[in-house]
Amino acid sequence: MDNLSKLGWLAAEILLKEGFKEYNYQPEEVGVVLANSNSSLDNDLKYADTIKEFPSPAVFVYTLPNIVIGEICIRHKFKGEHAFFIQDNFDAEFIKQQVNYLLENDNLQACICGWVEVLEQNYKAVLFLVEKKKTEKSLLFSAENMDNVFNKD
Repeated sequence: MDNLSKLGWLAAEILLKEGFKEYNYQPEEVGVVLANSNSSLDNDLKYADTIKEFPSPAVFVYTLPNIVIGEICIRHKFKGEHAFFIQDNFDAEFIKQQVNYLLENDNLQACICGWVEVLEQNYKAVLFLVEKKKTEKSLLFSAENMDNVFNKD
């Protein structure tokens, strides 16, 4: 697994560790919407190095940023809608619009969304779990709340 996939996979494990009841949903009801600013550049650079001698299929497979979504979905057996967006900066309003569209149109009942970025030694993962069903621990899903968490350093 490349570093982007490892980071996203691990962040999803932490996010879902407590409180998320996967058994409450059909696999098609859970999706993933992620973004970053460098796509899969971290792995692309590694793949470019392998081309000098013999291109590595094992490295090539990770030259698409949406592979991190695949790794998360395989692990948790999610089969819902998913998308990966490349943005200059984290755009919480855009993510909120994408996720709300999927929830409001009954494409999904739950969605992991956020930012997963890796480039060399720089990395950041901020994921959110959005569920259509509210619980007593639910927070309002808003761009402002996402920005507050994302900018907390």
